[in-house]
Amino acid sequence: MINDFLKSYIYTSFRNLSFILLICCSLVFFLVTVISPPYLMDDVDSVTAQIARNMIESGDWVTPRLNGVAYFEKPALRFWVVAVSYLLFGVHDWAARIPIALAAVTLCWLLRGMGIWAFFPNGDNTGNAGNLAGIVMATSVGLFLFTRILIPDVILTLTTTLAMWSILRALEDKERHGRLWSALFALSMGLGFMLKGLVAFVFPIGAGLVYLLVTRQFWRRQTWQRISPAFVTLIILLICLPWVSLAILRNPPYFDFTMRSEGGDYRGFFWFFFLNEHLFRYLNLRYPRDYNTVPRVWFWLLHLLWLFPWSVWLGSLTRLNFKPVDRPGRMRLFCLCWIGFTLLFFSFSTTQEYYSMPCYPAFALLIGSVMDTAGSGFKWPARIAGILAILAAFACAVILWLTRDIVASGDIAGALREGVSTLSLGQTGNLTLRSFAWLRIPLTIAFCGFLVGAAGAWWNARRYAVTSLALMMLTLFIAARMAMITLNPYFSSWLLAESLNSSPAGQLIVDEQYYYFSSVFFYANRRALLLNGRVMNLEYGSYAPDAPLVFISDRDLPALWAKPERHYLVASNSAIPRLKKLLGNENLHLLRTAGGKILMTNRALAGSRKLPDPRDNSNEN
Repeated sequence: MINDFLKSYIYTSFRNLSFILLICCSLVFFLVTVISPPYLMDDVDSVTAQIARNMIESGDWVTPRLNGVAYFEKPALRFWVVAVSYLLFGVHDWAARIPIALAAVTLCWLLRGMGIWAFFPNGDNTGNAGNLAGIVMATSVGLFLFTRILIPDVILTLTTTLAMWSILRALEDKERHGRLWSALFALSMGLGFMLKGLVAFVFPIGAGLVYLLVTRQFWRRQTWQRISPAFVTLIILLICLPWVSLAILRNPPYFDFTMRSEGGDYRGFFWFFFLNEHLFRYLNLRYPRDYNTVPRVWFWLLHLLWLFPWSVWLGSLTRLNFKPVDRPGRMRLFCLCWIGFTLLFFSFSTTQEYYSMPCYPAFALLIGSVMDTAGSGFKWPARIAGILAILAAFACAVILWLTRDIVASGDIAGALREGVSTLSLGQTGNLTLRSFAWLRIPLTIAFCGFLVGAAGAWWNARRYAVTSLALMMLTLFIAARMAMITLNPYFSSWLLAESLNSSPAGQLIVDEQYYYFSSVFFYANRRALLLNGRVMNLEYGSYAPDAPLVFISDRDLPALWAKPERHYLVASNSAIPRLKKLLGNENLHLLRTAGGKILMTNRALAGSRKLPDPRDNSNEN
């Protein structure tokens, strides 16, 4: 009796502790980290934030624009949610991050609800799979990494997850609110389309069809009566059709079906959004090709990292029952269909690291289920996680030892490799051993975090392993955030915008494409002339009839720079030799350099100085 009481006490405590962990992890990891620094990064981070501001200032909530140029690559809802946040809290970088953070927190709690519903159908909630699934989601590497930038994929993942749950609920024999779940199914997909496009329909419909075929429900009339396809289609059209129609009407030609993608032609919104951005991108035929693709093998294997440290439990999934004879079995089988279809879909397409995020919740539900039911099989996966944590701690210690004599002074950009990547995490390849000298404190914190995770993972009681691994991830995320702050001058141009804002009025010129210095546009909130910038994301919109005259070339720059009016030029350090040759060193007055980027003016100001040697990154002003 005493033994049973102790087991019950430990299990109840574990459940309560998991619930508290879920609250802390979801809130701390996402809501607290909206605060700056780090400031918005160049590339898509500042692009999304600025488009939302442009919508408010222009009053045009239909056509997204950058620097006055039409930007048709993504639907409008991803910008609307940020714009609404601005209206509520003011235009701030932290306000731009709030929708992403709220979506991440909501996703973790939605998984908890799904786990409770699926794995405890009698309502007794005697297990812990729901809490564990939420914790797995909240503390996984992938969700943290891919919510550091303003991409809508976590919101798409939220809508996809709700759509998946809605399918299962609508198909339940004893479900009393089947029509409501069909409506939620449609609502989720409609909002997903307004966030990311047609892919929002692909995952729920594709995974749902596979599940219906596997369970032999596809040919049953009752199945389609419960799902109500006509009702679902009507709701989707009511959500999506207004914006799509307005976007087509305001950006003619209306319906161009040219089946090739090439530069120099403008074919309106419909062609670019539906054919170029969806069909041609999937087939890797899109122009301009402003993206790369992860090799297929790595695309699959990297999920072990994105789900770390919980991915060690994937090997225990064979212990689970996937037969669709009860609600837990149906949920597990549906998760397999969900994961399989998503990964297979992207195996025939161009892929970024985060594209498969919509199937992370399915992994989390399966891992939470196996952790809750593993019994004696819980120990070895936990110990494997502990071994991996020890190895990671050892790697941190080795790096700290190797960089012990390196002096971290000046601009960190001088310690990084030069290079531009079209993969989301490609810039991490620019790190060098020397650059880790600037990251000693984050490395030390990460070292301690790995030790905490390793120590707790060797305990047999599940509450210690889960708690210690969750605390390890909290520590690692704190270390990662500190590293991002240290690297922020390299990833963001906010320091240049700060100097620009404190300088006299003048015409801003930005070298190369908009994305390279997009944070300047956000923090300075001004338009600019784009020097050799008629490329990549703004190239198509630049050919629109109403496109502003903001694109100039090297041929135009000397005449502009010689005018008596003040001009400012933002460029990378690597452009210095070209600019000296083009404009003359005596006509270039440096105002600030940071992160391998420079701000110059054509008329001397107090505090301006001559340009540095581009090979010398030791000075930062």
